Amino acid sequence: MTRSELISLIRQRKSFLCVGLDTDSDKMPAHLQGQPDGVFQFNKAIIDATIDYAVAYKPNIAFYESMGIEGLVQLKKTMQYLQSLDKKAFTIADAKRGDIGNTSQRYARAFFDASGDFNFDAVTVAPYMGEDSVLPFMGYPDKWVILLALTSNKGAADFQFLRDAQSGKQLFECVLERAAQWGTPDNLMFVVGATKATMLSQVRAIAPRSFLLVPGVGAQGGSLEEVCRYGLTEDCGLLVNSSRGIIYASNGTDFADRAAEEAQKLQKQMSQYL
Repeated sequence: MTRSELISLIRQRKSFLCVGLDTDSDKMPAHLQGQPDGVFQFNKAIIDATIDYAVAYKPNIAFYESMGIEGLVQLKKTMQYLQSLDKKAFTIADAKRGDIGNTSQRYARAFFDASGDFNFDAVTVAPYMGEDSVLPFMGYPDKWVILLALTSNKGAADFQFLRDAQSGKQLFECVLERAAQWGTPDNLMFVVGATKATMLSQVRAIAPRSFLLVPGVGAQGGSLEEVCRYGLTEDCGLLVNSSRGIIYASNGTDFADRAAEEAQKLQKQMSQYL
């Protein structure tokens, strides 16, 4: 999906909601646990319930890899279903990959190859190993790298706010500046946690046109209002993710209906900001 296609989809649905498919088989409704294709059936129901309110879906790969081969089969079925729908959505592999060049090439092939099992639009990438670990993901037309820049977890303070002795810039600012030389706003996004929303102005000073993937709204306590105040651009420039707050809104047989309600609430707020 190209940048213009993503922007068009956002305007069409009046939403920049990304639904995180962090599907934990232990947290699924009891009637789906232990069932053949239970994870896929859960994901399908969530997708069907929220597709009118969301523009993107983000499976966290760890939840599928932890189930072994069967988990990857469930992920493949989920992706095939998303790609079969008339109502399109931007798809993100939340994999946080990043390794030496030849390894990153294989990671990129695994997630992006059109003839492969997944064919995602984007993948999250960790920048710690530098340029040659990131560039292999950028060799696929109309695919996106979503680079970790400023995360919402507690451990972010261990490294991301360290200051360079010469420039005085914080490490996340250095990452943004350097990475902006590797790609363009047409193939490079950045992860910026919603719990760091007031720092979005610093991010926008460096990456004024880039799309930002913003996790942490909802269960993690991030404020959609603050994210929009500091991060919204003319082209929207945001994909705001909610995972647990939507997919686990209920653990009963009404889970999909409740997910739809939560997604619609966020979509209505987003439409006002847009």
